[in-house]
Amino acid sequence: MEELISRFGYFALALGTFFEGETSLLIASSLTNAGVLKFQYVVFFGFLGSLVSDWFYFFIGRLNGKYFIEKRPALKAKLEPVSFFFEKNRFQVLLSFRFLYGFRIVIPLMVGMTAIKPIQFLGFSFTAGLTWATLVCTLGYFIGYYFQLDEQFFAKNLWLMIIGFASFGLLVGFGVNKIAAKRILNES
Repeated sequence: MEELISRFGYFALALGTFFEGETSLLIASSLTNAGVLKFQYVVFFGFLGSLVSDWFYFFIGRLNGKYFIEKRPALKAKLEPVSFFFEKNRFQVLLSFRFLYGFRIVIPLMVGMTAIKPIQFLGFSFTAGLTWATLVCTLGYFIGYYFQLDEQFFAKNLWLMIIGFASFGLLVGFGVNKIAAKRILNES
């Protein structure tokens, strides 16, 4: 298992953070304490997957977002309060969207539909992604240290780790989203 992790672990991490960031990053970083993966590479590849994800959705928004939204009135109605909130809190949203579970696809799509230049989004995406990857990896490292997680535990309890870290991420994300949704409704 250790050979498999060391051979494909960083690639799997980048792919995992493209689709579901916290769970992949927490699992990988929890194994850095045991020396299975290197902390700095986990931060880098976690950041890389999130950066590619941000840009993928940004360019979908830039190239086709307005047309896509105009064809779906129900979706347009749901995006209007988010767009209004974004316009009033642009700086804060751009620096924190990586931490907003459930908004990580919507926000880059929406930003792609605004007048924000790609170079501006690059700066925010880079800063938010690197901060997010570093903080989540640090948390994962301490979880791995506290529970003494290693490759044997990982091999025997993969699904338990996925469910545990996903549940933790969902719980934190739910709380953050509830606060964000409340602010969006109050400001619109």
